[in-house]
Amino acid sequence: MKKSMLYLVALLATFGLVAAACGDDSSSTPDPTTTTAAPTTTTAAPQEDDSSMDTPEMPETVVLAERDCDEGRDTEGITVAIVAPSAENDLAFTQSIVDAVDCLTGVTDVATTPGTFIVEDAGVALRQYAQEGFDLVIGHGSQYGGLVQEIAPDFPETAFAWGTAVDTFGLPNVSAYTVASDQGGYVLGAMAAELGTNVGIVGPIEVGDAKLYVDGFKLGAEAGGAEVSVVYIESFADVQLASETATGFVSNGADILTGTAQMTVGAISVAENEGILWFGTQSDQTEAAANGVVAASQVYRWEVALQQLIDDINNGELGGKSYEINLENGGLGIEYGNWDVPADITDLVNTTAQSVIAGDVATRVDAG
Repeated sequence: MKKSMLYLVALLATFGLVAAACGDDSSSTPDPTTTTAAPTTTTAAPQEDDSSMDTPEMPETVVLAERDCDEGRDTEGITVAIVAPSAENDLAFTQSIVDAVDCLTGVTDVATTPGTFIVEDAGVALRQYAQEGFDLVIGHGSQYGGLVQEIAPDFPETAFAWGTAVDTFGLPNVSAYTVASDQGGYVLGAMAAELGTNVGIVGPIEVGDAKLYVDGFKLGAEAGGAEVSVVYIESFADVQLASETATGFVSNGADILTGTAQMTVGAISVAENEGILWFGTQSDQTEAAANGVVAASQVYRWEVALQQLIDDINNGELGGKSYEINLENGGLGIEYGNWDVPADITDLVNTTAQSVIAGDVATRVDAG
């Protein structure tokens, strides 16, 4: 058995994970019609204290400095409104932006309309926030680009932003923000190849940061010698289909699972039930499953981009720029789950991240 598999066996044994021989009726698959439901949060049982054992401390966040957010809002600054597709606590795309705005300075008030999976509903919310006089209105989803392009000209004194994207439509009051999710994806893929041999990736729709993450993870895992299979389910919200796809991967021998978007709650439940390691993205997904099956997560720190955007607005620039978060500027980072990570794994993660930042490895399938 190769070294990487020894890590996997040791990790699963530590948390008492054994792949179930049959299903448990009490662990039913989430209802796919509930498109904005947040995953159930469970907490792993604490380990017994044994003073005779020298248990290594859990490593700090890798690559990324710890988040430093002041509580409360500033007394001077701008007001911000966010329209997002799923629940505020989805441990994925929407939560990443909600957490980020709590770290911004120069903001006096924030309003959020989550769960606007239906694009027309998002359009109503975006326009209403502009009419109410919010200084910055954010459409957090690439599906909202057309809405921003249509609505922004009607409110020339209001700043609009949308992502993940780079197009400002040539409008002076529109900004765009994006994420190099392939970078952290590649790092996680390299880590996954040390912990398993067969990776299943549940993708949503093959666009934007979702495609970048899937491509990066695949390239990183394959560079480490792992076999990788990818299935795009053509939905950001179909929890049931994500669960079925993950189950199919496990049936075909997958010992590592990953995916992106809010629908991954279904795939994470499969990982938990089967004792398969999960790699997350967008937000820290450690709490999405018990028993330590979440090995690590790529975390979006949108505040790195949004703070620049806020500062520009406070300086009188309403738009016209595109902003990016990546490993180098601290907008992306890798956070480990609840397990004792071997030193050679942390070394691999840090070394791989530095190689990505230096441009020594290709993290995108389509460079253009």
